[in-house]
Amino acid sequence: MEESKTKRAVLYVRVSTEEQVENYSLGSQEEICRKEAIKRGYEVAKIFKEEGRSAKTITGRPVLIQMIDYCRKKTNGVGAVFVYRLDRISRQTSDYLAIRKKLGEKDVTIISTSEPTGDSPTEKLVETILAGFAQLDNDIKSERTKNGLRARFLTGLINTKPPLGYIMHGGYVTKDPETFDTVKKTWDLMATGTKSLSEMAEIMSEWGLRFKKGGRINKISKQSAGRIFRSKFYMGIITSKRYPEEVVGQHTPMITEQQFYKVQSLLDGRTRNKEALSQYLTQENPEFPLRRIVKCGKCGAALTGGYSRGMGGRYPYYRCRKSCGGKSIKKELLENTVVNLLQRVTPSNECKEVFISFILDSWNRRRSRLQKLRTQVDGEITKLHTMRRQLVEKNLQGIYSDDIFKEQNSIIEDKLLKANITRHDETFEKYDMNKIVDFMKSMLSDLAHFYNESDLKQKKVFLSSIFPTGLLWDYNGGLNYKMRSVYQSIYTFDSSIVATGAPSGTMFEPI
Repeated sequence: MEESKTKRAVLYVRVSTEEQVENYSLGSQEEICRKEAIKRGYEVAKIFKEEGRSAKTITGRPVLIQMIDYCRKKTNGVGAVFVYRLDRISRQTSDYLAIRKKLGEKDVTIISTSEPTGDSPTEKLVETILAGFAQLDNDIKSERTKNGLRARFLTGLINTKPPLGYIMHGGYVTKDPETFDTVKKTWDLMATGTKSLSEMAEIMSEWGLRFKKGGRINKISKQSAGRIFRSKFYMGIITSKRYPEEVVGQHTPMITEQQFYKVQSLLDGRTRNKEALSQYLTQENPEFPLRRIVKCGKCGAALTGGYSRGMGGRYPYYRCRKSCGGKSIKKELLENTVVNLLQRVTPSNECKEVFISFILDSWNRRRSRLQKLRTQVDGEITKLHTMRRQLVEKNLQGIYSDDIFKEQNSIIEDKLLKANITRHDETFEKYDMNKIVDFMKSMLSDLAHFYNESDLKQKKVFLSSIFPTGLLWDYNGGLNYKMRSVYQSIYTFDSSIVATGAPSGTMFEPI
């Protein structure tokens, strides 16, 4: 009677994305497995189909998990799992043996329709060997894929999606006709040094640039802008987190090496005049240009400005913001005092001419030194490129490990960055010295006039540049101040000894 009972089995068929392309269909596997089950006297209780799933790991294969759970329930009465080949279950030997053990605990046998399988010791040994061959085949394919990807990378082709401004066409990176020119404009704008990453992100979004991530189209953020302006791909070099080498790409560069390193120098170390910039951070009020510049002589707090009512009108005053007891100062009185101070510290024509001659001489000497330095740096850059090529060759030959390569390449890259910053310093080319000299002559000829003709922002920056710590009102109608070294030098340029404590009520900073 036991032998007359109908035996129950399930079919498990799986196909990966690659196998679908090869027409290794689920239908063909199901038909072969069904015929083999009937031939062996089994009734097919259920069919489990897994499509587009790899057998490298168990994770990510929900149908396989469902099949195992179904077979382990006694109520289902399953005695066998039919598969086309053992590698349908798993291509990892350890995973396959673990699944066979779990099913074996419930007297469920795995039967391959195209390979010898069974419960005898010999059949189990053969089954284990076949599972090992499946893993070996999988490992060989994986190794070939890795080597192929590395070989593709070393020939200058990327294995991932190209960055914004480029598209992949036929396995090669080409210009994106819709975005290439716009992205190049962003590099040109960034190279001017006038925009921050946040500002560039806003501009790029306004220009219609977008990037795709996770099936969504997103605006350019500060972080994504940073990744764009750090990518060597745009100057024709491809890099990879997986491989240590840097390779010249087969794509068309968007920018020059000079422009790339200029942007890197701007991102790495922008220098700002904090004292001058701090004037922009204060609240602007053109009616009280001296607020926050002039300080209280009693407590040192910055003066603020406002109006007082009386005698039927409103009258402007400067006053201490801490109300320390210092009297309010008429706006006209304080501002006239500052103008008079500027008239007193205006350098003489002789000092001005000597100083400008000194500046021009220093400028020419420095430009000459820079030209000589650039010639030396050109040789250093050529030497560093040669060293990097040799380093890559020794890494490929196995002489240097990847860790040693990364360490040495990082040192070379750092030296290249510094050398390129020096080589492409456009400080002298950016400024017209003749215009600068004309501006200096105009300003130094009459500081008071220059101040009166300036707008609010210019006044604040101008006064901060001359008096870095501000002006101190002494409530006796005078101002105490500390003049910046450069202005003090101009003011006393015809003397080798700098006077201190004169004129009355002033303090001079030593040169």
